[in-house]
Amino acid sequence: MTAGEAAGELGVSLPTLYAYVSRGMVRSEAAEGGRRSRRYRAEDVRALLERKEGRRDPRRAAEGALRWGTPVLESGITLVDGGRLFYRGRDVEELAAGSSIEEVAVLIWAGDPGDAGAIFARPEAPSRRARGTMATLKGLPPVEAFQALLPVAAAEDPAGYDLRPAAVARTGAKILGLMAGAVGGGGTGRAAETLARGWCQGEPDAAGLIDAALVYCADHELPVSTFAARCVASARATPYAAVQAGLAALGGVKHGGQVELVEAFLQEVGAVGDARAVVAGRLRRGDVVPGFGHRLYPEGDPRGAGLLRATAGSYPRSPAVALAEAACEAVLELTGERPTVDLALATVGRTLGLPPGGAVALFAVGRTVGWIGHAIEQYASDDLVRPRARYVGR
Repeated sequence: MTAGEAAGELGVSLPTLYAYVSRGMVRSEAAEGGRRSRRYRAEDVRALLERKEGRRDPRRAAEGALRWGTPVLESGITLVDGGRLFYRGRDVEELAAGSSIEEVAVLIWAGDPGDAGAIFARPEAPSRRARGTMATLKGLPPVEAFQALLPVAAAEDPAGYDLRPAAVARTGAKILGLMAGAVGGGGTGRAAETLARGWCQGEPDAAGLIDAALVYCADHELPVSTFAARCVASARATPYAAVQAGLAALGGVKHGGQVELVEAFLQEVGAVGDARAVVAGRLRRGDVVPGFGHRLYPEGDPRGAGLLRATAGSYPRSPAVALAEAACEAVLELTGERPTVDLALATVGRTLGLPPGGAVALFAVGRTVGWIGHAIEQYASDDLVRPRARYVGR
């Protein structure tokens, strides 16, 4: 925003805006032409405006907090700041470039990736009943298979009721391995290797790219699936139940289901052969162009950009990468929006030739790490998540 736009949005004078900047409440960036040509962060202006409105009308602020509003829970896992994403203070792009999902899991669960060897040292093979259940689930979309398998595994794991942090981390390792094995053809070992073995017939670069996708998906503050998982954990339900709650929400079209909408969009672009024409047609019809623009990242989702770079780096000649690049160029030209992690996941799925639902499965397996981390935090707080409703009926 310009100074005039930011001051007008806040309803203050320019000197007051400059005072907000000096106190660190609104960030600004230098531009040509002196102070009056500086640009002011729209996200900071909106956040400050929300705080001011909250003081004037607490009821409205509480109501809006559930819709991209004021933070409602404390967490030490994920920070979104300045267009970047951090897990426990570590930049996610750096983690995705050099860490396995198991190392990131232990960073999120215990704060020290060096503990990965201890928590994942003895991967457990699924029980006979769980293996039998897996056999009956073949042909189901992966997320639905996870939802059917986890209650069976939970019923045979009394240790899942141990809600101390270290015990929950061990249960989380079991769940992560079980989910990877369910769609990767069984076996034990690193999740990315299991998925690559089952899906990609030993393609040498597949496991590294899958690991990067899992890391980018591991956590993202409090989306609906993570909030659902925390609510269930607050009732002192097991980690299995918390993950099931997260999966139920992830399947919705406004969350993980966005990946499937992106897949349909890319398929349309590929069939027409003209990305700009497809995007222009959608805009004329008033249709959404899925996979672009994120409210938390006005200048672009770092997960989407990072995962697309990783995909292009591993498979520079992939037709799927070229298709995604054409789509991104057309959308940027016509709307100014940049790709989200949903577009990147769909591109990974097309690049690796994953089966139907495979890209969403990557999202689910990766995000399971975050759900377990938030469950650990919630168990430690011992608070029941129980907001009140404002009655508006007769």
